[in-house]
Amino acid sequence: MQALSMRYLLFIAGMGGLLYGIDVGIIAGALPYLESTASVAWKLSAQQLSFIVAAVLLGSVLSSLFAGAIADAIGRRWAMVLAGALFTISIPLIALSDGYTPLLLGRLLQGISGGLIGVVVPLYLAECLRAEQRGRGAALFQLLLTIGLVAAAVIGLVQAQHVEGATQAAQALAETARAAAVFDAKDHAWRSIFWMCLAPGLVFTFGSALLAESPRWLVQRGRSEQARTALLRTRAAAEADAELRDMQAAAGLARRGAAAAGSGEPTAGDIAAARGVVAGRGGAAATAADDPLLSRRYALPFLLACLVLACTQATGINSVLAYVVNILNQAGLPGATANMADVGLKLLNAVMTVVAVLLVDRKGRKFLLMLGSGGIVVALLAAGLLFRSAENERRDVSAIVAAQARGDTLSLRLDARTLKALGADAAPQLLTVSYSYGPFTNVQTRRSDDPALAPMVLSRDDTVQADSVIGAFFRRLHLNPFADPAEGRSEPLKIEQAQVGALPSATHGWQVTLAICLFVASFAVGPGVCVWLALSELMPTRIRSNGMSIALLVNQFVSTTIAAVFLPTVGRHGYAAMFFFWAGCTVVYFLAAAFLLPETKGKTLEEIEAHFAR
Repeated sequence: MQALSMRYLLFIAGMGGLLYGIDVGIIAGALPYLESTASVAWKLSAQQLSFIVAAVLLGSVLSSLFAGAIADAIGRRWAMVLAGALFTISIPLIALSDGYTPLLLGRLLQGISGGLIGVVVPLYLAECLRAEQRGRGAALFQLLLTIGLVAAAVIGLVQAQHVEGATQAAQALAETARAAAVFDAKDHAWRSIFWMCLAPGLVFTFGSALLAESPRWLVQRGRSEQARTALLRTRAAAEADAELRDMQAAAGLARRGAAAAGSGEPTAGDIAAARGVVAGRGGAAATAADDPLLSRRYALPFLLACLVLACTQATGINSVLAYVVNILNQAGLPGATANMADVGLKLLNAVMTVVAVLLVDRKGRKFLLMLGSGGIVVALLAAGLLFRSAENERRDVSAIVAAQARGDTLSLRLDARTLKALGADAAPQLLTVSYSYGPFTNVQTRRSDDPALAPMVLSRDDTVQADSVIGAFFRRLHLNPFADPAEGRSEPLKIEQAQVGALPSATHGWQVTLAICLFVASFAVGPGVCVWLALSELMPTRIRSNGMSIALLVNQFVSTTIAAVFLPTVGRHGYAAMFFFWAGCTVVYFLAAAFLLPETKGKTLEEIEAHFAR
């Protein structure tokens, strides 16, 4: 019975990791079809599509700020139920959406769910598992996270094959009917991708409700009998009683410490406990409580942790995973092939995560971070150079495109006649147009081999977004950093940049795929696992909870910012610019790992803290 309860606990916790991986990875397969249909039907701009991708990361930022407080207020189990319920609600909200707002709200709910899962599930595992099982539990969560990425990629591949089948079946139809049939297939594809994620959300939600509450949370609430019952589900009676006594002693010490802080005087029990800690840990903690928070002991590891987490996201990992199908399509791989490569990348990520788990306690955190960041630099430079070679072949046709505008509107179909006007040959071509109405900018891309061959329409109504209530409020305070719609309504259409060029070959696409494979493998074996260990080990005890919250906020802020600017940046400057930027950030990461990070393998937390006190 105890073994069965333990397996159930690990299964539900693993489902949490699976949902977290799906949160991050599901948009990669859905985005090409969302971009092909919603951008036409709902007139979404590239910036709005970027916001849809980044909404998950923004939601994660918001929930990570309050996840700890929520888990303390309602318990770990019910916080997990809440996270699963939010994810489950988000699926029909997205799949049934008929506009930008519900789609964005659904993605935001997915992000909030992911942020809660990322904090609460590891916390629940740490408080419920035996000391010798915690490493395995954390590894299982990370492994299931990567499997969630694989599952999202497989779902995207299945729908890509359905779209290709529908496209081939529509070839015999007239042009208008063919375009409508392909549009319907793509619209159905991205909605189905999200519907297929509903089942794991339901399993996690209802499965979490059947878990026992964290015994440590129950002891903190004075519910010792319930804590003992929870322990007995996974431990023998003697072991449960011994662990319960330790929890009660720790809780009693914490309460006495809080009371002493209120009175200004330490109790005799606090003094005795402090002496015991000093005697058992070599005195590293003897002066820690007396140090100011801005001392070297606290400031240096905190800043170093923030740097490591910021650089982890500045490698571009989340954007690569989210946009990988788009990236490989632009590199030269056709639709279903790019989806198949996406599945392979996610499988590679899972396999290399297992390798990292096996190596991290043998080779150490510092070594793996240096190895991983070094491999990432090589991979990003290779991908950037490959894209640069293809992008250098594109020609500027800004004047030709601008000449076809009628007033402040332009409609352009990339058919044979337009290709001839642009001076392009009959081979499949790619046209990218960056344009603006005053401070409002947008980017659109069309392929001449697109079966739907939707026209590129540039209009003020689709580009100049209406002001929001929040935007109007902050603009009255002169604090809103976003553009004022009033400025965009009077400015004429301006073609900032228009480039046309042949689509890269499939060989070029596979070369980019190999570079991204090296990128994913290097990330998984280095930062993917080591960064969270380094974060928890670097932070001294006195600042760990608040310090980790701030560092995680920095991590999510960098990730959200990169995702939000990705599409506009690659539309204006090309993919090479993004890859080179990420490579530069990763060089900083490598130098920080080589010269600033101490090796924490085999060291106690007190020894690591003492390193920064010297």
